[in-house]
Amino acid sequence: MKVLIIGYGSIGRRHHEVLLKSQMVKEIHLVTKQTAEEQISFKALEDISDLNVYDYFVIASETHKHFAQLHYLEERVVGKVILCEKPLFETKKALHVKNNKVFAGYVLRFHPLLQKLKACLKEATILSANVTCGSYLPHWRTNIDYRDSYSAKKDQGGGVLLDLSHEIDYIQWLFGKIQILNSIQMKISDLEIDSDDLVVAIGKTNKDTVINFSIDYISKIAHRKVFVTTNDKSFELDFINNSLLQRDKFGVEEKYAIPGLERNYMFECMHDSILSKGCLACTFDEGMEVMDVIESIQKDNNG
Repeated sequence: MKVLIIGYGSIGRRHHEVLLKSQMVKEIHLVTKQTAEEQISFKALEDISDLNVYDYFVIASETHKHFAQLHYLEERVVGKVILCEKPLFETKKALHVKNNKVFAGYVLRFHPLLQKLKACLKEATILSANVTCGSYLPHWRTNIDYRDSYSAKKDQGGGVLLDLSHEIDYIQWLFGKIQILNSIQMKISDLEIDSDDLVVAIGKTNKDTVINFSIDYISKIAHRKVFVTTNDKSFELDFINNSLLQRDKFGVEEKYAIPGLERNYMFECMHDSILSKGCLACTFDEGMEVMDVIESIQKDNNG
């Protein structure tokens, strides 16, 4: 299998590292303006004379470039597999995908404890979920000034709503499609950015689960948790400590932990699922359902 990775920033490099180890992949080329030593690379998609030599495309560029690149591929190749990094677009856009199989890069679906939680909730009546994720943007990338990152720039698809849309995807994956009832999206801190650094929202899913979630760039104590309440039990999943706590109404607890979980493990599972035609990866349609929620919050707060 021959792979083309479009974009070679931190996430593009991670995809490259993971796919190099895959037994299904024979060759990887890059599209990047950077100098990629010992790699076959192109400055732009338009520089490639025959895109049909590739079997698998990974769009890992800045969010605001996704639509044009995905549209370009959809018009020029047929029967290929395309992974587009999350979120699909910076705002919801009309794109009819019919020629290729497209997935969105919501890798948290492949966290073993999130899968465990989903299994625990299979037969439960889920009442509510509280989802929270926050960390301090200047600590995200040690190799560049946070002010120079795309996350800091609204016109490049930056902002916490887009960056942390993983939370929206797994909310819908676990609890059903969400309708936002009220939300706040704003830039509240002294960070030198023009993108949003805080989003708080409340909603209800089509399965009658009440959802409260908050995501931010401003917390100096990094956290990523989901709390779930059913009629019989409560659950706390801590993504940072890789632990899942289950407690029933009688106080009986069960604990699960995966110490030392490598982040690349989830990327490996996602690529394996996509390339082996598994059904766990986020489909294009599911990615567009995330865009529905993003659009709802953007309209609430930006008119």
